[in-house]
Amino acid sequence: MSLPSVVAPPAAPAPSVRAGYALFVLTLINLVNYLDRYIVSSALPAIQSEFGINNTQSGLLGTVFIVVFMLASPLGGYLGDRIPRKLLVAGGVLLWSLATGASGLASSFAALLVARAFIGIGEAGYGAVAPSIISDLYPREQRTRMLSFFYIAIPVGAAMGYGLGGWLTASYSWHVAFYAGGVPGLLLGTLAFFMPEPQRGAMDEPGARTKMPFKEGLAGLASNKAFWATTLGYTLMTFSIGGLGFWMPTYMEKARGMPGDRASFIFGAITATAGLLGTLAGGWLGDRLDRKREGGGLGMSGVGLLLAAPFMYVAVNLESEPAMFATIALAQFFIFLNSGPINAAIVNCVPPAFRAFAMGLNVLCIHLLGDAISPTLIGTVADMSSLTTAIEWNALPVLLGGFALLVGAKLFRVAAPAPR
Repeated sequence: MSLPSVVAPPAAPAPSVRAGYALFVLTLINLVNYLDRYIVSSALPAIQSEFGINNTQSGLLGTVFIVVFMLASPLGGYLGDRIPRKLLVAGGVLLWSLATGASGLASSFAALLVARAFIGIGEAGYGAVAPSIISDLYPREQRTRMLSFFYIAIPVGAAMGYGLGGWLTASYSWHVAFYAGGVPGLLLGTLAFFMPEPQRGAMDEPGARTKMPFKEGLAGLASNKAFWATTLGYTLMTFSIGGLGFWMPTYMEKARGMPGDRASFIFGAITATAGLLGTLAGGWLGDRLDRKREGGGLGMSGVGLLLAAPFMYVAVNLESEPAMFATIALAQFFIFLNSGPINAAIVNCVPPAFRAFAMGLNVLCIHLLGDAISPTLIGTVADMSSLTTAIEWNALPVLLGGFALLVGAKLFRVAAPAPR
């Protein structure tokens, strides 16, 4: 009597041998991306002194960049679903690197604002498409970890921006800090032309949509509750940490009396260490929790924000510097847990044919209602009361963002059922 044959499930696609090269280049580009963003934060007191601008005007340096970046991101995502994505990456990196160097040439506040706007255009050509490239290079069960490696660049790049900007501003001038920030991107933009261009949906289950009319994709995204709940949580978090990242070095210098270069160095070191550990832990835990339960990694992200909020509030009310820095480190660790899981959730809950646009729309939302307005609002509250009060209030959006991500995790099972 013959035994019935058993059909083995199809094996998961194996990553390309060149996938590691692409991930390495994209991660380095992301590092330089955040380095260039945060140089302005550590150089801000010197810029204020030279141009004679107040806190509200200073916040515009963050707001103008983010407004242009967010408005251009959906266009970058639209193009990323239709043309070779590596060309958008390479062109965007070269543009923002040239604009960063040009920031150092600014002889007026208005000229500096224009340069920051061009940085936003360049980053929009990269930010929306890079996660979709990674999702097509690695199978679903590895995406959270691989995206976490990619997003390690956020805390490390931000720390380098704080440290490099603070050191060069103190040793030379804020102009020199911008010149130095623009150089690495020129090399990395050239390397991006040689990355592999993976087929859309190459690492997804058979039958995944790799081509889709724009109106059909937009209608599907409009009714995707998991996408919008995740985007809401991401937006609330971005509002808070974007504003705090812009103002914390200035807070330490002006409210706590620390030398500018020391404040930037210490805050940068804390961001790099806590962010690196949090991002790696989030990638590892996110993949494990997603295998046990759909939306498990996203739920972990929500819990991380709920834990981070009280530490953010307490930090600026501690008189001891070591206690303040330790509390900031804990808050950042819990915040950075979500870097991989939250972005993996976004690319996993939409079809491959619409991922770049979905990421671009997500970027628009998280910045339109997030860090596009928070630097200026924090500056305005600081002018009306104090930086300490303004920073205290920013724990609330993180808390609300945690609840939104927990809701998104419950909805995720419907939007992205586990592949069989």
